[in-house]
Amino acid sequence: MTKKTSAAPVLGIRALNRATLARQLLLRRSALGTKDAVEHLLGLQAQNVKPPYYALAARLDGFAPEALSRLMADREVVRLVTMRSTIHTHSADDALTLRPLVQAARDRELHQFRKGLQGVDLDRLASISRELVEAEPRTMKQLREALLAEWPDADPFALSVAARCRLPLVQVTPRGLWGRSGQVTLTTAEHWLGRPSEPAPAPDATVLRYLAAFGPASVKDMQTWAGLTRLREAFERLRPELVTFRDENGVELFDLPDAPRPDADTPAPPRFLPEFDNLFLSHADRSRLGSADLKGRTWKGNQAYCVLLVDGFLAGVWRQEGEILTIELFGTLTKPQREEVVAEAQRIMEVLGGSSPPSDIRFGTVVK
Repeated sequence: MTKKTSAAPVLGIRALNRATLARQLLLRRSALGTKDAVEHLLGLQAQNVKPPYYALAARLDGFAPEALSRLMADREVVRLVTMRSTIHTHSADDALTLRPLVQAARDRELHQFRKGLQGVDLDRLASISRELVEAEPRTMKQLREALLAEWPDADPFALSVAARCRLPLVQVTPRGLWGRSGQVTLTTAEHWLGRPSEPAPAPDATVLRYLAAFGPASVKDMQTWAGLTRLREAFERLRPELVTFRDENGVELFDLPDAPRPDADTPAPPRFLPEFDNLFLSHADRSRLGSADLKGRTWKGNQAYCVLLVDGFLAGVWRQEGEILTIELFGTLTKPQREEVVAEAQRIMEVLGGSSPPSDIRFGTVVK
């Protein structure tokens, strides 16, 4: 531990929890517009269609699903692979800047598939793939079959991964629209948005944005969020502009001087969040959100569950099926807490359910 780190103030678990919830718009719902919120949060996890809508319904005052859907239809937000090799919903501007920033991680990912790509010229693969999807949006199956015609001995899945890693492929609408369905068809971000991607930027500006959305945080925390390595230099360049703390284990945490750091006893209302919300995926040390023994209870096999926060910490999982919303708690709630959870469940599903929200909220078993 450096002398500078040891002298920094200590932030306990509850202080870190409240600071992170404040940045994540989860202590009190924000009046931000939908697009501004997507940008403030540096994108929304979007492996499935509904999670971005659930994420914003929990965070924004007056949010309506049609607001995000309209932005997507108007190409002001898009769905593409960025952080941690997963689909995110980003504003158009961020899609053209954050994807180049994490391109090194996508290139590194390809190393895992080198055996299946022996003899494949990756530059040529990218060129062929771009020509195909810009001529007409393609499904991944169509793209894979075209690439197999060029490299019949390659592993089909590896060819798919290579196309996804080498190119910023967006999922074109109607995929992702609220209340609509559509298979995943792909074109490039540049073609869909009508302008080129930016050159890969220095990470400094994104470090500041990350801290605004997820801080206080360590270098390793941001590296976990981005899937990048070697970010220490950027933090050190920015150190004069930042303040530092340490957690209870002595790990150095960086933060913006004027960012909110509420008192540890600040009330944190219940919040219903989607599966894989970035709140839970953007720190190396996730203890600020709940004890480690609960982490494995939010999924089973390949099935991930929507999560419930009570008093700012992971308290259960939930699932909606038709008119029934089922909540599985990990512990006991007080009567006032339980009443608050029911009220929040009613509110969130009225926002998302339109004219026919679930009429039955139950406490029971979600994880089977």
